[in-house]
Amino acid sequence: MARPSIASRAGLAVASAGFLGFAPIAPGTVGSAAALPVWAFLRWTGTRWAEPIAILILFVAGVWSARVAERELGLEDPGPVVIDEVVGMLVTLMWLPLTWPVAAVGFLAFRVFDIVKPYPAGRLEHLPGGWGIMADDVAAGVYGYACVRLLLWWKPEWLT
Repeated sequence: MARPSIASRAGLAVASAGFLGFAPIAPGTVGSAAALPVWAFLRWTGTRWAEPIAILILFVAGVWSARVAERELGLEDPGPVVIDEVVGMLVTLMWLPLTWPVAAVGFLAFRVFDIVKPYPAGRLEHLPGGWGIMADDVAAGVYGYACVRLLLWWKPEWLT
């Protein structure tokens, strides 16, 4: 068996969020949790556009790396690919207050929507290659964001 190329190894590293996706238990949850320090760092920069720019860059990198991971691992939507969870969590938390309650509620909301995949997330997952892997988690992130934003509007004291 030939040794994987540098591009293949880089693709696996990106797709698995620095190999966190190879966690033996709940790799999707581990990938989602990995987004929390990224979110805090992006907020720390003080640049309002850091979050959407990072999401866009990670989304594009995720489409590429998920396709590489599918080829290298020989599976469709392989479990170690968690860059989609990182992006979905960042979508969920974009521009929301940087508080532990927001992080916890956003995390739970995103995980539920990522697992349940309400319409159209479930359909988006059938897009070809890395697009489907990434798109359904972006949809779950939008649903998670809407839930947290509604809770902030309804009971802001719970999340601040």
